[in-house]
Amino acid sequence: MDIDVLGPLVARQSGTSVVPTAAKPRKVLAMLTVHADQVVPMASLFEELWGEDIPRSANTTVQTYILHLRNLIGTALDQSDADGPTDAKRVLVTYPGGYLLDTMGGRVDVREFDRLAALGHRAREMGDYETASRHFCDALAIWRGRALVDVQTGPLLEVESHRLEEARLNVLDRRIDADLRLGRHHELLGELAGLVGRYRTHEGLHAHLMLALYRSGRRGEAIDVYRRMRTGLVNELGLEPSPSLRRLQHAILMSDRRLAEVGTEPAALDRAG
Repeated sequence: MDIDVLGPLVARQSGTSVVPTAAKPRKVLAMLTVHADQVVPMASLFEELWGEDIPRSANTTVQTYILHLRNLIGTALDQSDADGPTDAKRVLVTYPGGYLLDTMGGRVDVREFDRLAALGHRAREMGDYETASRHFCDALAIWRGRALVDVQTGPLLEVESHRLEEARLNVLDRRIDADLRLGRHHELLGELAGLVGRYRTHEGLHAHLMLALYRSGRRGEAIDVYRRMRTGLVNELGLEPSPSLRRLQHAILMSDRRLAEVGTEPAALDRAG
């Protein structure tokens, strides 16, 4: 089975979609896909579907949803000429206390994202920023929108969606860092301006924009970015900018020569100053 959760939910068995249209069976499938090849306990399915208000009929209702999913999988298997399982119960497997969706070696977009991100982090640690940027770009290209964007997420899927978004932001931050180290500050300005508008309290993205503006000869605008960032932090979270962001602002005010050195990052100020 091929699974995509980094955007709209996609689950294909033998090339045929097995995603139900009804909201709750769709949610059950989403729980099984984000934990593909792992047993999902019934208790987790109950919590995702009903929160703390679990009905007495919960077991029977979940079994009905599972039967519906197996019918979709079975129809897909019947239409396939390829070698593989012929019984839907071998794909959506019952275990004591839960269920497991067996991908049988199929593509899972989260795993591909994690693999490419790991390659990027490894290249970055070795100082190969060109390769790191390429792997990070490939990882980000897998995303097709917010994770599980077409699923009515409950408490557990909401946590999972947030975790995936944090992973995406981390890779995006590292990709921009690699591009800055490669001297691509001019090319990054438009992208970074949009990102800081969307993530108004993300210090890393603001630091990247400040550095890109400074290296592009726009020191005044870099300082304005800091001022807007500080105002947002104080008004929305009651916080002051971190010491590292304040040091970057001070370095820009002082035209610190280290900021113009391609291959460095703002964190260099923490180490050297």
